Amino acid sequence: MDMFKLVILLFIFFLCSSLQTSRSTHTCGTAVCSRTEPEIRFPFRIQGQQAKSCGFPGFDLSCNSLNQTLVELPYWGKFSVQGIDYASQEIWINDPNNCLPHRILSLNLSASPFKGIYYQDFTFFNCSNLNHPNYGLDLNPIACLSGVNHTVFATSSTRVESYLSLSCQRVSTVAVPVDWPFYEQILSADLSDNMGLSWDNPKCRNCESRGGKCGLKANSTRELICSNAPLRGIPRSARYAITVGAGVPIILCILGVLCFVCGKVKSYAVRPHDIPEFNPTVAPQPTIVGGLDGPTIESYPKIVIGESRRLPKPDDNTCPICLCEYLPKDTLKTIPQCQHCFHADCIDEWLRLNATCPICRNSPQRVSSLPLHEEYS
Repeated sequence: MDMFKLVILLFIFFLCSSLQTSRSTHTCGTAVCSRTEPEIRFPFRIQGQQAKSCGFPGFDLSCNSLNQTLVELPYWGKFSVQGIDYASQEIWINDPNNCLPHRILSLNLSASPFKGIYYQDFTFFNCSNLNHPNYGLDLNPIACLSGVNHTVFATSSTRVESYLSLSCQRVSTVAVPVDWPFYEQILSADLSDNMGLSWDNPKCRNCESRGGKCGLKANSTRELICSNAPLRGIPRSARYAITVGAGVPIILCILGVLCFVCGKVKSYAVRPHDIPEFNPTVAPQPTIVGGLDGPTIESYPKIVIGESRRLPKPDDNTCPICLCEYLPKDTLKTIPQCQHCFHADCIDEWLRLNATCPICRNSPQRVSSLPLHEEYS
């Protein structure tokens, strides 16, 4: 059994060496302003906590006295960072003074690296509480801009706009960044939800979606490098599931083969003339069932979780593949035949390898048309 022990020690040595090499590619770690704040890493950096080389120009953040994460946008001021999606290159911000509509009225992203994900025009009206008729409409006022004698509304509906123009003062029309385009006109909105912005440079989408870490190459101010992404095309959450599901059986199989070989070697040393002849016939190989094709996977409907984290099925609050709890702004995908939900990245990788639902094992079929994204708020 000495050979067996030697092989195991070599296996552990190479595994540890591989992990150490993977860690050595990270020269910049993550940082947070507090435990409840978003995790900050490249292209962002927190001034005073992370080196200048750990961020990209224009992506500097700071922490205020309340341990809120702040981003300062040129010509527009400071905003609190509510969340960051590094794979889709999106950031959600809000007003630290809890009056985002007031900041929207002076919206200016011209000198920042960010832009709106989508835009929709909203017209602001200032109405006197004494002279403002109801018109039979249930309008939602902007509380932080309204007072005892006046009420402020914001609408994207041309019909409501024409009504309010008769008795209210038109303040301004602003192209407001929104997470998703609203195909139906909104009667009125308080515009207090987090504002979603995106960035184009640096381009780290491919690296982050594969579970890697994007960063600046050593001795370079603009050249990027992607580290810790050994499985191309597989996001980190799906990679963990595949590693646990496939890695452990493979290791056990290798150990079993080694035990078998060591047993045969020992048997040969004791009885060299009693070795049976091996049958040269090759056993038929089992048929491997592949996953679904790309168009079929892309045809399944997607769902975006809102701030209230309301789900289509209230009990399904955890992804069965990566075992992570669903968070606001997470993109889910549903298999129409069984209505089971998963993280979009996780189920996409699963269906590329397996043609069945991970929960009920039913074989999903192609959907005739691709529905629009739906947000559950």
